[in-house]
Amino acid sequence: MCDRIGVDILDDYLAGVRAHGAVFCRTVSAPPWGLCFVEPAPLALAVMLRGNGWIVPADGEPVALRQGEIVLIRSELPYTVADRPTSSPRILVDGDDHCTVTGDPEAPRRNWRVTGRTSSPDDGPAGDDGDLLVTAGYRIGGDLSLPLLDALPPVAPVPAHTSLAPLLDLVADETADDNPGQQIVLDRLLDLLLVRSLRCWFARPDAEPPPGYRALSDPYLGHVLRRLHEEPARPWTVASLAAEAGMSRTTFARRFTAMVGRPPLAYLTQWRMALAADRLRRPGVTVAAVAREVGYTDAFTFSSAFKRTRGVSPSAHRAGAP
Repeated sequence: MCDRIGVDILDDYLAGVRAHGAVFCRTVSAPPWGLCFVEPAPLALAVMLRGNGWIVPADGEPVALRQGEIVLIRSELPYTVADRPTSSPRILVDGDDHCTVTGDPEAPRRNWRVTGRTSSPDDGPAGDDGDLLVTAGYRIGGDLSLPLLDALPPVAPVPAHTSLAPLLDLVADETADDNPGQQIVLDRLLDLLLVRSLRCWFARPDAEPPPGYRALSDPYLGHVLRRLHEEPARPWTVASLAAEAGMSRTTFARRFTAMVGRPPLAYLTQWRMALAADRLRRPGVTVAAVAREVGYTDAFTFSSAFKRTRGVSPSAHRAGAP
């Protein structure tokens, strides 16, 4: 079922993910139409509220986008959303959330903030008989979201589903008129739409969700995983985790490894290092302070574990953090 999810882990993976600068494009004349995302966000969502379209990646086959369907896009290369795979982009969207109409001699002087309708100037007055596309790029606020991104393919189609329909109705209603606060409302609605889309995608039998996601439905391991995420700094051992699960140490370790994909303490270390990587980005924070926050009694032991896991020292990671 689409609504069966790993709430806690998904919450943590999405802690730094926020929609920003939602684009909605209404075509009110006959196709062709197309938007090229020149500098894509790390994660994006596209949905056809009315009509049909295509996602055309730079290095893959086009993917159909039917009315009511959603596509999650994870790409560092430019891609196009258009009415047909062969349609040339009429609008370019850059990494600064501005769009430019191609072939327009005034385009260099007329970059619009990506908000509101981005139809071509000659499309005529807005109406209800054209295609309606909504896309959103999501900012990734650190390393906690990397397991989520790694679990997604470059293009992930999410078929229309009853759990998505109410949100799509709200998005469509919000795009119908230019009202105060429209951008923030759209962005927050698209945050919710992303979560529900991820639920549906990871519910697929062929999907590979982030580590621990499916194990949350296990009555024993789910409790343990929640405890690990709630208190990562606690001095956990396999024995204490097994006690939380009410299982023998051997049975717990075998079951955890089989369902999560890695042994209990390896999972804990990976999660601690992901938390540490994010916390090292804070201004003025010390390595020793972060070490204590994630469960290490001294900076040396923490630094060794961080370098072994992440490939760089905590100081080098902090120096290279944007």
